Amino acid sequence: MAEGRFFAYIDSMNEPKSAVRRAVAYEEDYCAWTSDQAWRLRRLRPDGLDWENVAEEVESLGRSDKRMVGSALKVVLEHLIKWRFQPEKRSPSWSDSIDEHRDRLLRILEDSPSLAELPAEVLEREYRRARRKALRDTQLLSKRVPASSPFTADQALDPEFWPDGEDEARDAKPRR
Repeated sequence: MAEGRFFAYIDSMNEPKSAVRRAVAYEEDYCAWTSDQAWRLRRLRPDGLDWENVAEEVESLGRSDKRMVGSALKVVLEHLIKWRFQPEKRSPSWSDSIDEHRDRLLRILEDSPSLAELPAEVLEREYRRARRKALRDTQLLSKRVPASSPFTADQALDPEFWPDGEDEARDAKPRR
């Protein structure tokens, strides 16, 4: 079967009418590409391959990016909580961690633009996890740290955002 006819055949196979599916380039949006490729693999079933598990593995590659977004966001939020509510203990390790995890988030979102809304979608869940960890690490009273995030997803991702004492972020000295 010629390549053009092959892909036209793949595209015509039982695609949900509600979804307008187009091929997504690997370089354009990694997570969307993995989802699209898994969808296509599930509809193509030549003998000899375990297509369902192959599709599952490809799809899991995109899910790992989603998990990494949540994980990196949690670390950013944890250190933003510490930064804001324990200013007397600010340290370069906190600002370095915030910078590093923001960079990780931004790289993932750059590689997979389809995940752009994910930080806002998981913000409260990751904030609750970050708050629990920050409270354990700092012995701050829980009533001092809001139960809901005082930070937006945009603030968490913004390399210029530092709650209370923004100018001190780079100059913080570790306490001894």
